[in-house]
Amino acid sequence: GDRRYKEVSKLQKSFAASIARQKKNLKENLKGLIKFNKGLTEEEKNEVKEAKDHIQNMQSLIFQMEAFLPKKNGIYLNLVLGSMNVNLPSKEAKAEYKDEYERFKLYVTVTFFLLTFACRFFITNRVVDALLNFLLVWYYCTLTIRESILISNGSRIKGWWVFHHYISTFLSGVMLTWPDGETYQSFRNQFLAYCLYQSFVQYLQYYYQSGCLYRLKALGERHNLDLTVEGFQSWMWRGLTFLLPFLFLGHVSVFAITFLFLFLFLQVSMCGFCFLVLFVGNFFTTLAVVRHKRKNQQKTKSL
Repeated sequence: GDRRYKEVSKLQKSFAASIARQKKNLKENLKGLIKFNKGLTEEEKNEVKEAKDHIQNMQSLIFQMEAFLPKKNGIYLNLVLGSMNVNLPSKEAKAEYKDEYERFKLYVTVTFFLLTFACRFFITNRVVDALLNFLLVWYYCTLTIRESILISNGSRIKGWWVFHHYISTFLSGVMLTWPDGETYQSFRNQFLAYCLYQSFVQYLQYYYQSGCLYRLKALGERHNLDLTVEGFQSWMWRGLTFLLPFLFLGHVSVFAITFLFLFLFLQVSMCGFCFLVLFVGNFFTTLAVVRHKRKNQQKTKSL
């Protein structure tokens, strides 16, 4: 058993070194093609374009192969899990882990919506509020760990959404430790109303985005480990765009909370700062994706 494990490890290291060399060569070749793309005939330009497309296809294949090789854990995973290998052994295992991650988000979102609804309209108790915020801390901590594992297995999660969950973890921790009082009570109802709305939007997003991803993956146009996210992505143009008003309304509500409570007390200032960062990131990430997609659509029409 140990001998076979050592042989497999040796082969994996050799294969990883070979892939690293190939990536370097492809990168240099691509730079060379871009550099010498001037003063060519039309036929030569077409040949250069075909060569570029071939290199980009090779880079995509290498990216997929790398997903099956052991990787060193990032700083965060090392802190949480140590040096344990988190690479899943097969496509089926990766897809199952990704699907389980999606179900986890859905179940917690529904649970959080029901608990928030009870706190907003029926229960006014700081202990129950603390339970709600503890659920949020646990949820976002768990998300960051699961997302780090998915990234190690080849999932292409945008950096902002991972960072978004780190900020949300900190924000939930501030809310959890906030002592009861006049300031907390003045902030509480607005925060719970925002949480209700956000849970509702996330529920809509999950079903809409999962449907889009299912269709696009069936057509071979999306990566198998692409995820539903708490925002707008370019592939969502396929089908309905009714989510945009809900998303922008949610972003604006975060902005409103920021300026209502940013300068009152320490906890409120921390929450206000976190909401400000979330607003800027969410709003401008969504706006950038929409603008980019609109430009691509206009280019396609002009051709």
